[in-house]
Amino acid sequence: MPGELSENRKTPEGEPKTRLMAHHITSTSNPQIKTLRSLHLKKGRAETGLFLAEGARLAVEAADLGVWPEILLFSPAALQREQVRALITQAEERRVHTIETSEGVLAQISKRDNPQTVIGAYRQRLTPIGEISGDTVVALEGIRDPGNLGTILRTADSTGAAGVVLIGESCDPFSVEAVRASMGSLFAMKLARASFEDLLRYRSERGASMLGLSLKGAAFDIDRPAPARAIVFMGNEQSGLPAHMEAACDALVKLPMRGRADSLNLAIATGVMLYDLWRRRGYDGARA
Repeated sequence: MPGELSENRKTPEGEPKTRLMAHHITSTSNPQIKTLRSLHLKKGRAETGLFLAEGARLAVEAADLGVWPEILLFSPAALQREQVRALITQAEERRVHTIETSEGVLAQISKRDNPQTVIGAYRQRLTPIGEISGDTVVALEGIRDPGNLGTILRTADSTGAAGVVLIGESCDPFSVEAVRASMGSLFAMKLARASFEDLLRYRSERGASMLGLSLKGAAFDIDRPAPARAIVFMGNEQSGLPAHMEAACDALVKLPMRGRADSLNLAIATGVMLYDLWRRRGYDGARA
């Protein structure tokens, strides 16, 4: 990798810091920086198999889960934080390629005027649907909005769902917008891509009940017991579930409405479904 090794630095108190073996890159024309900038595009992510995650908190949370970036960039200002220095040291012990760079370069990579001081480039990972096990799984058919997808990943994580399965053509879960909206839950959740036929086989093998959200559904029954295993099946933002997918569900649910609005945002509707299902199970496993 191009670049020069960093020299020992001093903390504000004058104590020597741990020697970091990071490369220094300050030019936006550097080939590595160009590659990282390309990760905002689906083509760049497809060609490299990488995606961007911004912020020290996300990088630390990912590391706690055993997920490390292939490239970790940071600004000099980030080194003032002990947690970041420890993260970089551990990353280098795991042969992660670390780069110290300017805030200007980080702004070019993140396409933000006020960028995070730490950015990681991570390897994309998908889980085969058969390897997802748990009481609740979310299936999303043809989801288009990466912000919705990221929010659903975060909500699925918060309610203890086992994973999220993307059915058919969907937006890219590794886009910058989806990763930002997931707030780190992308690293915690199992994520799969599957066909509808795969989903039906999975339901049969797991003995799960598939609950679809539909305007044709029955009224929301707050007292109905939760199935032991459930697949919360949601259609896309514009048209909902196709008719043949609705017909394959074990139950169709219609959320009640009171005001003038006649529909909910997909991510919010999914959250209502997941939290109601969890409520029926007594919020089992909830943190105190």
